Amino acid sequence: MRVLVTGCVGFIGYHVCDYLLKKNCHVLGIDNINSYYDTKLKKDRLSLLNKKKNFNFFKIDISNHKILKNFFIKKKFDYVIHLAAQAGVRFSIYNPNVYFKSNLQGFFNIINLSHEKKIKHFIFASSSSVYGDQGKFPLKENYRTDFPKSFYAATKKSNEIIAHSYSAIYKMKNTGLRFFTLYGSFGRPDMAIYKFTNSIIVNKKIELFNHGNHYRDFTHISVALPLIYKLIKKPSKSKIPFNIFNIGNGKSEKLIKFVNLIETYLNKKSKVKKLPLQKGDVYKTHSSIKKIKKHLSFKNQNKFIDLKFGIKDYVSWFKEYYKN
Repeated sequence: MRVLVTGCVGFIGYHVCDYLLKKNCHVLGIDNINSYYDTKLKKDRLSLLNKKKNFNFFKIDISNHKILKNFFIKKKFDYVIHLAAQAGVRFSIYNPNVYFKSNLQGFFNIINLSHEKKIKHFIFASSSSVYGDQGKFPLKENYRTDFPKSFYAATKKSNEIIAHSYSAIYKMKNTGLRFFTLYGSFGRPDMAIYKFTNSIIVNKKIELFNHGNHYRDFTHISVALPLIYKLIKKPSKSKIPFNIFNIGNGKSEKLIKFVNLIETYLNKKSKVKKLPLQKGDVYKTHSSIKKIKKHLSFKNQNKFIDLKFGIKDYVSWFKEYYKN
């Protein structure tokens, strides 16, 4: 199975590539290795992937249609997992122009070229942020998502609408994945778990927005990977072959518990600065994972990863990776 993974040296992209390679897939990875955060982390991920058999990397900016089209014409692959995007809810509030280029123009380039190439299944990253503020939980895929609270969320909702239109018009098999607070080794430095862990180590105050009264569906990356892999060969069989799935742990945890566990595995107390709820933020996320379990006929699969295990695993990686 030959799979194109965009955003291959990002946090999710790296882990998806690594998982597919372990399943003996041939993976073509593209990324522009931008400087949204320290490129050393991206280059280290790429270095690990380059050691694997059946991995080929191409440095490409998905907003550059001419170069991307040439790549699609010349290279052979049957499936696309589109993970390249400008990340960050808060960053989008002050830098919306960056998101237009990557998350809208880039997305259109990828999905349209995938349609022209007659890709067997197009899988793309959406986000739990499309739900905005909801009054009932857990969040189900059929809930309204018309009121995004950030430009990042708006671009992800736009991706879903564009993909649905391609399924409706061209019968293109498309699947969107609404990721819920993924975390794990090689996570981005702008993610809460990195910020909290690093701040505690260097005796810096951690910032808890909404005065620490946040609830999140913290989802270890190892939960998502087998689901993505199994979805590749299971597109929708509906008249309009489009699907949306939550990718989450199916459990909402209070943010302060998250912090306390980091303290436990660092054996060090944090210094806390409590702040109001930020623009674009929501106070709670909690995924329903019934739909994807039914679609994949999983009974015991996607058991939630205990937060203790996930945090212990991350802190262990963090101390080893940043030991110097």
